[in-house]
Amino acid sequence: MNKTVERLKCGIVTENPTFVQMLGMCPTMAVTTSAINGLGMGLTTTVILVLSNMMISALRKVIPDKVRIPSYIVIVASFVTIVQFLLQGFVPSLYDSLGIYIPLIVVNCIILGRAESYASKNNVWLSMFDGIGMGLGFTIGLTLIGIFREIFGNGTIFGARLMPSAYEPVTILILAPGAFFVLACLIAVQNKVRINRAKRQGNAISVCERENSCAGCTNTLCGGRTFTEESVKKEKEAEQ
Repeated sequence: MNKTVERLKCGIVTENPTFVQMLGMCPTMAVTTSAINGLGMGLTTTVILVLSNMMISALRKVIPDKVRIPSYIVIVASFVTIVQFLLQGFVPSLYDSLGIYIPLIVVNCIILGRAESYASKNNVWLSMFDGIGMGLGFTIGLTLIGIFREIFGNGTIFGARLMPSAYEPVTILILAPGAFFVLACLIAVQNKVRINRAKRQGNAISVCERENSCAGCTNTLCGGRTFTEESVKKEKEAEQ
């Protein structure tokens, strides 16, 4: 798989910061009272994540190892300040809704984590796509949580009325406990899907090992493993 596509897939699906790594929980819980807030926070974080990843990657050979964390924070804080001023000037309603959580992006675990684990070790191009993937994964997570909380807690979606006037909103969903409940439900659904997929992959690998027929096989669930007569024999002996 192309490395850029792999970084996008990792950020959105495999290593989703919200549903898999459980990072950035503070803004996830606080600003997702509506879908637009979740989308706005996610996109804001994505822009800062991409820019900081690129800058840190470009300077990775210049920044001394002993002061790398303070250097990362200074770089991230600079981009946060720029984006904060842009939001305040051009999208004041979103700026007011996000409030204190915009400057708190400086210490967001997702941004500092990607800077330390990826951007500081890879080139600018891959670091940019890593930031895009992680940012989009974070945006999707926040937006989904915001959509569910807004629909069932307020009867609207992106500010537009969705539920009939007779609908009685579940007010708790737009309060703090509602964020935990919605997040837990979405993670439970995702885990169920992942478990079922893992079971299907296990069955597919088992069949491949017994048939020993990799030549011309179009099955990709096994991850491209090649099975020999010896590995098949060992598998059969283990079962007996």
